[in-house]
Amino acid sequence: MRTYDIIPDIHGQAIKLEVALAALGWRRWALSWAHPDPDRMIVFLGDFIDRGPDSRSVLKTVRELVDSGKAKAIMGNHELNALHYHTLDPYDGHPLRSRGRKNTQQHQAFLAQFPLDDPQTRSALEWMHSLPMFLEEDGFRAVHACWDDASIGRLKDLTENGVLSEQQLILAAGRGNPDEMFTLAERIAKGPEHPLPDGYSFTDSDGTERHRVRLKWWYATARNWRDIAVSVPFIDDLPDTDLPQTVTARTYPTDAPPVFFGHFWLRDTPLLQAQNALCLDYSAGKDGPLVSYVLSDLAEPLTLENIRVHPAIS
Repeated sequence: MRTYDIIPDIHGQAIKLEVALAALGWRRWALSWAHPDPDRMIVFLGDFIDRGPDSRSVLKTVRELVDSGKAKAIMGNHELNALHYHTLDPYDGHPLRSRGRKNTQQHQAFLAQFPLDDPQTRSALEWMHSLPMFLEEDGFRAVHACWDDASIGRLKDLTENGVLSEQQLILAAGRGNPDEMFTLAERIAKGPEHPLPDGYSFTDSDGTERHRVRLKWWYATARNWRDIAVSVPFIDDLPDTDLPQTVTARTYPTDAPPVFFGHFWLRDTPLLQAQNALCLDYSAGKDGPLVSYVLSDLAEPLTLENIRVHPAIS
């Protein structure tokens, strides 16, 4: 039975990736990669770039592993943002993602190594564009931020194996009147949000008042807003009233295949989000460790024993 190493958001932290791969038994020989188990496979959960100091080395390593058939990779929101930042709208000539101060600062670590319009930048972007937005294997699933059956099903209908076409990439930017593709890409790559009941809001960690809340879409037994909210500094700011059916109906079913995801910048000791859902992003892009999961028996439930916490080396 094939064993998978599930690796989440790396964010330009090439040394952390090297340490993790070595600890998991991976070795680079000449121009290829090998593992003592010839059937071993890596699944990368996206967000390879930005934040950390060496997006170039991370992309080189990941691309080598994918090209050699030793890994599969999906698109994260930072790859999607990069594609939009570097691509001009054919209708008006403006970037699909604004190049204003905030977006440029968020993307600066990548731009330092991959300037606008450079041939190597174009090569990196072409590779990012080839990535699917989700992966469904026999026995498990992988997505960057959210597996929502309705959204994934619709994306299957509209795309070829979850890969956006040129036109779909443009629509996913949401310029002008947001298209269905924008809604699908936002939910899958960035996670779902929902308006709070009238009269309620909260102040986020940056001091911004928000009237929409990010959802723990994996929490199928959530009953109220405080149960299902994520990234709310003071949970008592939210109502403890029952959730509307529009929210509970979109949570991940308890009998669905195991799903692995990243994106959420967790802290502290790794834990299972649900019996069949696991977030592996523990802030490796900053000062946290790179956390991976060794999936070797698809018939067994997810377990904390298969989580690997790799040193938080900067």
